[in-house]
Amino acid sequence: MDSLTQIVLGAAVAAAVAPARHRRAALLAGAALGTLPDLDSLPIALLTDDPVALMTLHRGASHSLFILPLLGWAIWALFKHRGGRVAEAPSRWFWAMQLALVTHPLLDAFTVYGTQLLWPLATPPVMWSSVFIIDPLYTVWLLLACVAAFLLRERAAAQRALVAGLVLSTAYLGWSLAAKAMVEREADRALAAMGLGDAPRFSVPMPFTTLLWRVVAMTPSGYVEGFRSLAADDGAMRFEGHASNVQALAEASHIPAVARLAWFNHGFMRARDVDGELVLSDLRMGTDPDYFFNFAVARRGSPWHAIPPRQLRAPRDLGGTWGATWQRIWQDPGACAPPCQAASYSDGVLPADSASK
Repeated sequence: MDSLTQIVLGAAVAAAVAPARHRRAALLAGAALGTLPDLDSLPIALLTDDPVALMTLHRGASHSLFILPLLGWAIWALFKHRGGRVAEAPSRWFWAMQLALVTHPLLDAFTVYGTQLLWPLATPPVMWSSVFIIDPLYTVWLLLACVAAFLLRERAAAQRALVAGLVLSTAYLGWSLAAKAMVEREADRALAAMGLGDAPRFSVPMPFTTLLWRVVAMTPSGYVEGFRSLAADDGAMRFEGHASNVQALAEASHIPAVARLAWFNHGFMRARDVDGELVLSDLRMGTDPDYFFNFAVARRGSPWHAIPPRQLRAPRDLGGTWGATWQRIWQDPGACAPPCQAASYSDGVLPADSASK
């Protein structure tokens, strides 16, 4: 999630657990601890300029549920030894610090980016993908709770505000999981009608909302992409086919950057041959054809050979994206029965070699 959200989550959790007389200090400590795991970007950037490494090492060790409790204990022990507030209420501060740290990666896991909760185990990153990386309807309750707690200080109303903020924000996460389940139920039906019942797939909310969702399923020649509005759509879900150079991707699978990306994004990526270079796009973030993460990782040959990975940045129109998202939330572009879906798949997916264009 974005830094502001992590700051107010850490602050609210710590302030709710710490003694009331330490509430303002706990807000500041929780804010610092809540953002601490994301500072891993700084040492990673000092160690490498490889864009694939920068992407896939982030949310690694600093977000591990094996590492953070140890870090929390070390910070707690240091401040307890120094005396002061932590020494006055060591048990309450221990849990305030631990929860402020651990809730950070758990919240990150609700996004689609990928969080390595079990690092150093080589399990793929966790991506529950039920909220966008910025969602005001999650953050606002925590922000209001922190402001109220700061102003009310030791009063009982401050604790009630913190509890209310945490309950409402957590309830919103629960709603996001319920919304995801509703979308995936419709997607499963539509994909089964298209002969893609067993296809690998993922669903993710569109920016700043949990009312509009995007579903992507992989196919032998590429992938299909569909959208579902919980506010407007009524009927079978529709998908459009897109090509990927699956042959080139398979031939280059031995290249470390290709293998690393496939592990990190669970294989949800598009491959293109662009001027003799293999360009991989992470399908989880963005919409076709405009994706956030695009990397040139190999040069054509027999076989493909590795090149220093290079990130390709495409211009983005965030205002236009949000405008289109808002319109799609409230407007269904038209109904389509399952036979229409099947035609969309068979007619929409291009041969794999056309992905070079």
